[in-house]
This record gives sequence, structure tokens and C-alpha cells, in this order.
Amino acid sequence: EECYRFPNVRYNGYRVFTNKGIRGMYGCHGRAFLAGNESQMDLMAKELGIDPVDVRLKNGLKPGEVTATKSKITSCGLKETILEASANTNFKKRWAKPSKGKGIGMGCVAIMCGFPMGFRSGSSAYVKINDDGQVTLVTGLVDNGQGNESMVIQVASEVLGVPMEDINLVCADTEVTNLDPGAYSQAAAFVGANAVRVACENARKRIVAIAAEKLGIKEADVALKDRAAYSIQHPDKKMPISWVVREAFFRGEPIAATGSFFPNIDFEREWVTRPWGQMAGTFSFGTSVAEIEIDQETGKIKMPKFTSAHDCGRPINPMAVEGQMEGSIQQAGVAALIEGNLWDKGHLLNPNLLEYKVPLACDMPEMDTIIVSSHDPAGPFGAKEGGLTVRMNAYSAVACALTNATGELFSELPLTPDKVLTILERKKGVK
Repeated sequence: EECYRFPNVRYNGYRVFTNKGIRGMYGCHGRAFLAGNESQMDLMAKELGIDPVDVRLKNGLKPGEVTATKSKITSCGLKETILEASANTNFKKRWAKPSKGKGIGMGCVAIMCGFPMGFRSGSSAYVKINDDGQVTLVTGLVDNGQGNESMVIQVASEVLGVPMEDINLVCADTEVTNLDPGAYSQAAAFVGANAVRVACENARKRIVAIAAEKLGIKEADVALKDRAAYSIQHPDKKMPISWVVREAFFRGEPIAATGSFFPNIDFEREWVTRPWGQMAGTFSFGTSVAEIEIDQETGKIKMPKFTSAHDCGRPINPMAVEGQMEGSIQQAGVAALIEGNLWDKGHLLNPNLLEYKVPLACDMPEMDTIIVSSHDPAGPFGAKEGGLTVRMNAYSAVACALTNATGELFSELPLTPDKVLTILERKKGVK
């Protein structure tokens, strides 16, 4: 509902007890069922006699709109991601007339950034400016490989006017750090980095006030850059930030500050008893296009190219965002063809990485990643989460490509050769 415009929505949820192993946490656990949702968009397009791009453009949400369960969309680049992904792949023409054994599919999605988790919904950070002008930054933010550590250092550097190498980071240590949602709720940039921004802005105010006094200028005329506080109107009038910090020490007022950020969400919202209200601080959007080739004899699918367009607000580190997008193509796009648990009467047949097939470098397609900037008003410098939309819509793009190639809907994931052969045989039977 955060992606498309629905006047009303109804859902039934079931928690089913089975004799299989208990579940565990895994990023993007919802990506598989979204493939079913997006396949329905293609079915509607076919029924209406229009292409899937137009169906998504006509029904996609826009900034300022409200979802069926009353979440406001503050920033949205969905339209731009659809247009970019479509144009870069010649989607309309190729979808309308697919070559034999080849298909192209599109998947769209919206991702929540910072959803209700009680007191864990927000983040707090602490920053201290040392007498040598270097900075100690303390945050509970966790880096699992996404680049979160360099991201918050980059934010602090921008606010305080010191180079990134002058910032010493203490993170993910509950002995000394304040609370942070961690690698959950897509909150690293929107929540964690925002708390760092607020803390650094509070410290900046102290630096600016003392620098203005010592330089004999107004606070509004002070800027911080390259380890110095200087006059905007008269750039030659400046002093090192380290001198400002030492002056604060002499006054018995060391420069240190805290900052917190909580997303604008409805903390009373609950899935069953009260399923309405602001679900997340903001939403990121994305569109992926998968191109596949099917071996008619074996059912094996090859994926020569995968294109993703992602609205992540204003990217703080575009290279890191691209890395997240490429990793998501591997984790979800290619995984849609091979990765899955094999069960026999409740027993898992592939419990380790010797039997559980995961995508390798040799399985990867050519990747085209497109960053769409929408600038979120509440994000740090306009940023939102980066990369997750690709993991959530990649399955959808692959599944829709299969439908485009065969004219048949998938019934089960992953799309391994045996399942694809069943679809091909079913199609022959219909003929």
C-alpha cells in the first residue's frame, strides 16, 4: 500500500505452526510474496490491454499523498525510477514482443524507513571536540557491511567542518553508547545518521558562538571548513577550530553535545487492533527490471542483465549506495533462481552451504544501477535508506520476466529448472 494508490485495503494474517525448524531473522524476508503482488500488476495490464509501465505510473503514489492506512508520503521518486528503468532497458517494446525463450519483467516497491518499535524507534549520539581539533563521535549505530560507519563520519565531517580522518568513531558498544535501532527498520541513515547530525549541530553552535566572539563578527557570518572557523564575508578573518576548543576549556565549558532523533510515526499503530496511522518516518522507492533467457530443454534460466533504479533521497555516499544495490541484486535477483530450503517430511535436506546453493560471482548478470534523488525533508541532508528496495523488488522483476517469456504465472519460488520445466510442459498441454 505504500507503493500504489488504494482507496481501501483489507488483509488477513495467519501465524501457522508447522513441524519445521523455528524461523530466524533474515533481511528482506518479504521479498518472495511481493513477487505475487507485482505479478498481479502485470495481469491487470494484460487484462486492460496496456503495458505494465503505464499501469504502475497511473497507480503509483506521489509526494503528499496518503496511503489507505493513513501514512503520508513525504518524498517519492517512484515515477522517476519507473521511467529510468524502463527507458534504460527499452522495456515497453521488448515486453510487448518478447523473443522465444526470452523475457523481461519489472518490479516496484516502497520501503519503510524507521517504523514503530517503541523506545527503540529512535537514536541518540554523543560528540566531543578535543583540544587538538579532532572529534570523538559515539553512536549505537551498527555497521554490518553497509558502510554505516563511514556514513555517520561523513555526516559529522560536513556539519563540523573537519576532515573525515579527524573523526574518531566509537560505535556498537552498549557499554558506552546510547540506544539505536541497529541494523533494523532501515533506520541507519534516516534515524541513526540524523541523531549524529543533531548532536554535531548542537556542538557546532558552541563553536560558532565562541568563534564569532573571538573574531569580532556575528554568528550568522561564521562558517566551518578545513579545520577552521572563518568569516563568510571576510574569509581571511579566521581561526583554527582547535583554538576555539581550547578557549572553551579555559572557560570551563568543554565542547560536547548530544543529539537524538525519533521519526515522525504513530506509536499507537498496531497490526491487528489499530492498523492505521503513520507507519514510518519516510519511504524509499525503487524499480527493477530483469532480463532472462530460458533453456527450453533443461528449464535453466540465465539472467544476462539486471537494471535497478532506486530513490534513496539524497545519497550521502553514492558509491556505497551502488554497492548496496549490486549486493541486493545478488541476494535477491539471482537468488530467485536458485536459493531455497529443501524439505522432506519436516527435515531440512540442505542445512549447510555445501548443499544450500547461494549465488556466486559466476552467476551474476551485467548490472546497471541508477540512483534517483528525491531529497527527503526529514532525512539527514535529504537522505533515506539505500539499497533495500532492490532486494525487495528483485524477486518480482524475475518472476514477471518468467511470465513474460512463458505466458504462465509462477506458483513457487525459487525458479529452479524443474519448476520452470513444469511451467513449460503445462504451457504445451494447453496448446
